[in-house]
This record gives sequence, C-alpha cells and structure tokens, in this order.
Amino acid sequence: MMAQKLTTIGFDADDTLWHNERFFRLTQDRFAALLADYAAPDHLGARLLEAERRNIGQYGFGIKGFVLSMIETAIEVTDEKVPAAVIRDLIDAGQEMLRHPIELLPHARAAVEAVADTHRVILITKGDLLDQERKLAQSGLGELFDGIEIVSEKTAPVYTAIFARHGDGADRAMMIGNSMKSDVLPVIEAGGWGVYVPHGETWALEHAEAPAGSARYVARPDLSGIPGLVAEIG
Repeated sequence: MMAQKLTTIGFDADDTLWHNERFFRLTQDRFAALLADYAAPDHLGARLLEAERRNIGQYGFGIKGFVLSMIETAIEVTDEKVPAAVIRDLIDAGQEMLRHPIELLPHARAAVEAVADTHRVILITKGDLLDQERKLAQSGLGELFDGIEIVSEKTAPVYTAIFARHGDGADRAMMIGNSMKSDVLPVIEAGGWGVYVPHGETWALEHAEAPAGSARYVARPDLSGIPGLVAEIG
C-alpha cells in the first residue's frame, strides 16, 4: 500500500473556526468614539496599530495586549490628559470581549469532524492562554482534536516542533488558517502544506503576500472544501 502523504492536519482557531476579529473592530470603533474629541478615527487607528506592533513582544497576541495598547494610545494622543472614565470604559470593553460567546464559522465543525476521521488533527493557535482555552471550551470542538497547541508566535521552527511532536514531521502535515503570515508561509517554509482560507476581517499585522510558485500552497474560499482537499492530497 502506498504510504499516506498527509498524516497530520493543523487548524488555526480565531477567524478560521470561529469569529474573532469582528469583536476587535467593534471595540476599536468604541475606542474611536471615546476619543473623538482628541483625534480623528484614521489617525487614532494608525497610532493604535503602531502601539500594537510595538507591544507584541511584551504583551503577545490577544485581548489583554489590545486593551493595554488602547490605554497607551489614549494616554499619548491626549498628552496624558485622558479622563479616568475613558480608561475605565476601555477596561470594560476588554472584559466584554473576554466574555463574548463563541460563534463558529460556516462548515467549521463538519470540516474538523471529517478530517479527524482519517488524520490526526491539531489545533494550533496563538494568543492569551486563558482566553484561547475559554474559546475552545465554548466552541464544542475540543474533543475532536488529538492535540492543542497555544503558542506565542507561529514560525517555521514552531511548526517543525509541533508536527514532529504530534505527527510524522512537517513534510507530512498541512496547516489551515486565515492568516497568510502566520498560518501559511511559515508552515510551507517548514516543508508542509499551507492552506489559506480567507476571512473578511483580518488584522493588519497578519497580512502578507501569497507564496508565488509554491507547490504546497492552496487557497480555498471556505472550510467546506477542506475534506476533499485532504483526500485529494492523500
């Protein structure tokens, strides 16, 4: 019998299996309204993005780092005159995000269930540990995965280690996600297949160009085609 080409399938979580970025966008709109007297929305958004980029190394990815970056930006654009009530509103907004119920994206459960029947499936996500565990528990998908990896960053060495630990190496693995930068490019660099499933809302810091000419790059419009793709590759 011919050896199976793919043995391990990785799924991203946020905006691949369930909605996430939309809540950041809504909170950023609230942030802009709170600081409307101090900065125009476009300028404020650019300053916030600068703060997020600057703070990733300290705070990591997720809601807590986002809230801290909003507070830092509010202090900066108001020349340290931001009212305490605004800071309180930003903290409240972050806490609301942490309590928001999970809404699965179309075909998420069916895709994971189908692939789990034939392959090892691993959830690979980055962000705050407690928040990612909360979302996974609420999603109802946790029992479908053979392994859960919550990492601080997604790089080629990280994927190499994960697929060696849970599977037969990156060359026999596939990663599926909505971020070209985090879910596709580094796993292809590690030797695996990278499958891009775009989401209508993607954080600016996750944008990257598709890998031109790569034989292990695939794009699908949604998760419905994933089982067929996995079967086709083998």
